[in-house]
Amino acid sequence: MDLWHLKVFQKVIEEKGFSKASRIVNLTQPTISNHIKELENYYGCRLVDRLGKQTLATQAGLLLYEYAGKILALFEETDTAMAEFLGNVKGRLSVGGSTIPGNYLLPRKIGQFIQRYPDAKISIVIGDTDQMIHNILDYRLDLAIVGAQSDHSQILQEKLTQDEMALIVPKNHQWADKSRITVDMLSRVPFIIREPGSGTLTSIEKSFAKTGRDLSAFKISAQLGSTAAVIEGIKNNVGVSILSTLAVEAELAAGSLKALAVKGVNLKRNFYLTRHKGRDLSPLCRAFTEFLQEQFNGKA
Repeated sequence: MDLWHLKVFQKVIEEKGFSKASRIVNLTQPTISNHIKELENYYGCRLVDRLGKQTLATQAGLLLYEYAGKILALFEETDTAMAEFLGNVKGRLSVGGSTIPGNYLLPRKIGQFIQRYPDAKISIVIGDTDQMIHNILDYRLDLAIVGAQSDHSQILQEKLTQDEMALIVPKNHQWADKSRITVDMLSRVPFIIREPGSGTLTSIEKSFAKTGRDLSAFKISAQLGSTAAVIEGIKNNVGVSILSTLAVEAELAAGSLKALAVKGVNLKRNFYLTRHKGRDLSPLCRAFTEFLQEQFNGKA
């Protein structure tokens, strides 16, 4: 058993199948099957079950998956630490982002970071805030930027920057010529929300709760699983919604969508730099953290 066996096993579990995992690690399916069989022989138990087209971890497999993540993360930290000792900041970093930071903030900053540290390799994983927190706790991400705070005891967060949200309506909407509307007006029209676990949804709920309002009293027309889907819903008159203005910069500039304020509701929110409290920062992770702090709030 070696680290490569664990890496292959990790991908099989994450992709829930041998076929997808084979494309990621660039091995044939028979070779992957042999790696899993060698692991099962080594530990003396079944690690995966094939259920139709899906491959799922057994209870023993789930335990190994948890430790495999820790072992592989430590190996990458070791590799990066040795590189820094030799005078280089290099290695691989897995960074998570909830929808807005992952799609709009991180891509704009990573290019600048790579120019400073050309031997660094950064991968971005995008999902909702709950998914990013879960991935950090499972040691699958080194850090993440998310749009909501977590109360988990093993999560450490600090404010990184602020996001401006607004009520977004199509250009032909009855409110398109207004700059602001009231909560009562908003509660009477079809309204699109994001899925549970979304930092955007959590932020909206908290903003309205401060005014004594609950989204359950609104006319919810759809619950959609991505910001892109919400934008399409607005354009196609499914309803209006509250979104980060970062996500609709192009549409606002082109005039296809309009941004309004909601009277008496503070729609600003924070983005949080998020990591595992019990995990030491690798040299590369520390360099990237300091770079983000420098970029967004002047701290180095």
